[in-house]
Amino acid sequence: MLYGRDAESGQLRGLLTAAADGASGALVVHGEAGIGKTALLDELAAGAAPARVLRTTGIEAESDLPFAALHQLLRPALDRLGRLPAPQADALRTAFGLAAPTGQDRFLTGLAVLTLLSEYAGEDPVLCLVDDAQWLDRASLDALAFAARRLDAEGVVMLFAMREPQPLGLPELRLDALDRPAAAALLAEHLGGRLSPHVRERVAAEARGNPLALIELPRSLTDDQRTGLLGPLPTTPADPTPSARVRAAFGARIDRLPADTRSALLVAAADDTGELAVVLAAAGASPAALEAAETADLIRLDGASLTFRHPLVRAAAYRSAPLARRIAAHRALADTLAGAEHVDRRAWHRAAAATGPDEAVARELDLAAERAGGRHGMASASAAYERAAQLSPDPADQLRRLVTAAQAAADAGQFQRVAALLRRADSSGAAGGGAASAELARVRAALELNAGSAARAVEVLLAVDGAGGALLTEAFHAAQSAGDPDLLARVGGRVRASPSASGTLSALAGLYGGEPVRAGVFDGAARDVDVLFSERFLAAHAAHALADHEAALDLAGLLLDHCRSHGLLGWQATCLHLLAEAQFALGALEPASRTAAEGLRIAEYAGLDHRACYLRATLAACTAVEGDGARSRELAHAALDHAVAHDLGCAAAHAHRALALAHLGAGDAAPAVAQLDRADRYPAGPPVLLAFVLPDLVEAAARTGSSRPDATGRVVRWAEGSGRPAALALAARCRALDAGDGRAEELFAAAVAHGERAGASLELARTRLLYGEWLRRRRRRSDARRVLREALESFEKSGAQPWAERARAELRGTGEVIDATSSTGTPLGRLTPQEREVVRLAAAGHSNREIAAQLFLSPRTVGHHLYRAFPKLGVASRDQLQGVLAP
Repeated sequence: MLYGRDAESGQLRGLLTAAADGASGALVVHGEAGIGKTALLDELAAGAAPARVLRTTGIEAESDLPFAALHQLLRPALDRLGRLPAPQADALRTAFGLAAPTGQDRFLTGLAVLTLLSEYAGEDPVLCLVDDAQWLDRASLDALAFAARRLDAEGVVMLFAMREPQPLGLPELRLDALDRPAAAALLAEHLGGRLSPHVRERVAAEARGNPLALIELPRSLTDDQRTGLLGPLPTTPADPTPSARVRAAFGARIDRLPADTRSALLVAAADDTGELAVVLAAAGASPAALEAAETADLIRLDGASLTFRHPLVRAAAYRSAPLARRIAAHRALADTLAGAEHVDRRAWHRAAAATGPDEAVARELDLAAERAGGRHGMASASAAYERAAQLSPDPADQLRRLVTAAQAAADAGQFQRVAALLRRADSSGAAGGGAASAELARVRAALELNAGSAARAVEVLLAVDGAGGALLTEAFHAAQSAGDPDLLARVGGRVRASPSASGTLSALAGLYGGEPVRAGVFDGAARDVDVLFSERFLAAHAAHALADHEAALDLAGLLLDHCRSHGLLGWQATCLHLLAEAQFALGALEPASRTAAEGLRIAEYAGLDHRACYLRATLAACTAVEGDGARSRELAHAALDHAVAHDLGCAAAHAHRALALAHLGAGDAAPAVAQLDRADRYPAGPPVLLAFVLPDLVEAAARTGSSRPDATGRVVRWAEGSGRPAALALAARCRALDAGDGRAEELFAAAVAHGERAGASLELARTRLLYGEWLRRRRRRSDARRVLREALESFEKSGAQPWAERARAELRGTGEVIDATSSTGTPLGRLTPQEREVVRLAAAGHSNREIAAQLFLSPRTVGHHLYRAFPKLGVASRDQLQGVLAP
């Protein structure tokens, strides 16, 4: 029976009840050590039938072994691996060391967990209990949190118990101290009747409502202390918290055990396998040595396994032992753990036993780090490299390993660790010339770009003497993010002075130096697999910046495939951003929204705040044009806050553009001008830098009755340099808005003609809307109707509802009767965003498993969305979807 936890128990039982009906849920239960988290999980598990229970517990000693906790949790379900899509099954096998690394990204591991749990559910719900989650290895926690955030209709409940909440993106339940009546009842049940009244009051005061303290503090007292004949409690520890009190109480009980029992307990505390045979062999003991600890309810022996009753018992057993005995325990475990499956454990035990520099152990940790990295356990790889650095006798090796540890931490999204490791590298005293200096600069720049300042990232990279192509490529990338023409000019100058600079970098130097450069110059480099990937991406981005959006779309897809096949998770989010921008420029709003949302999920999962900022701005632009103003403003302001704080001028411009588009769609031009003026920070800079906002600025200004000839001139220069129809269409439109009646019609017609060749349907529709408005104001109603009808059709087809409504209003102004209820967009408008994505893919012939893999859902959730969507669309099966969605 649990005292004082009725509400919390009811909340957990409610999740399990809902799971029996097919719903899923996840919750983080947090509170201090001993507050009752494990007891809540135990109570729920005991009454969970017919649900299947999967359980894992974080062990501090295992926190550097990638996917250890995940393997423990999923072991009963691994016989269903064959039901998963092959890439997902391979990802899990790789994570668990059952197969060689395949190059798949770590994002796929979380999706595989979701699918496997869905498969394991079958007809009965599944209850996943993750206890002491604060000690899970990072790879396991990331994969489980990824799956938990995407639970929907699988009949799965995931509960995480941890001391302090972590930013997992899940609902939370905090366990507070028991109130006085509940604490008194619990104390009365456990030795309370054998305590004198004043001792009972003192115990209750010291326990502060902590259930474990209420149980264990009386047990640590002697009979005389319980009756009050001696001091009622042991000496207060330096840390007076209830958990410290309990740990001290456990330590006192351990001190009273026989010597051979204490020795065996120490080995068990240092061990992370939980295998009784391993503990006994390393301790050189028999099972009888553990009898006293089992009788004292400090450990539990179950067949071949040994578990501590509570993590504080393990902590007390380990920390109360002298250093020499702890070292001996680790050495004994390293000697005992034979076999390839324990190679990483052996390395870590030897590292724990090392008392000074030891290159042989450092090399073992290097190999452990490489294995962890191959399985996408980058946090574990970083920890291994860091410990190897501590054991390095040679300062140069120490520096190399610290830098590599920082790189792995950056890949894991642990940028606070990156900063700490770089500070240690700076203070290592090792010479950092040559390759070490370059690698150090790259990691430092990555930290600045993600968590510091884009401008400082450029400075860090340019400070390296003789910076070569790789560093200059990254400097260009950082300077673009800063959106500062002076920084771009400095990078360009370094490129021109570098004899090793590639043709792509030279072309970029010219482009951002204001020279006319054709988009086709970059196509070959973007497709060349022998070119540095970061340079390939910059080439593809340049094609987009020069309005060759169809080429950018193709190149982004090509680079994205490369990222997925080579496990480049960070670059995957970056390529998805370029793909979404290209789709948006071509008027494919829904695909652009879907792509940006996928990229944002990856960026958030990987801790890539810099890329997440850009993706939020892009998603804000998509939702603005689609008419979801509230969501657009939320995304844009979030992006803007980060961009301003980290000198991401280009991202800030994208966020201002999104806010302006929302105003333009609503017909509110003045605030749109204000937003776009904030985006246009460098009017003297190269036109390509802000070409994506200038046409909107010209339009917004025109709608307020003013003109921006300077902005129009910059668009014209950009378009002439590009030569692409999409750029020429925007230039002609801007000139038409600034021109008098004598030339406006000719320029509008040219803009339409260029737009038809460009294939950018949304921009073409906006041009036709402006042209139709111009015609209507000149009382040419028949001509205006023709142009406005074409604009309305395109707006409705693309889902640009605010612009569609403006086109309808203009048509009404020409005298045409518009039935507002007959033009509500496509049938997909009746569905939720998630249902729309599922239905589109189902209509294209994809199976539920294929859809689940693309949208990071479980197959069951896909089926649930289709079940809800069919009645809204008036269909009975997926075979009818294509006909309903046909234009």
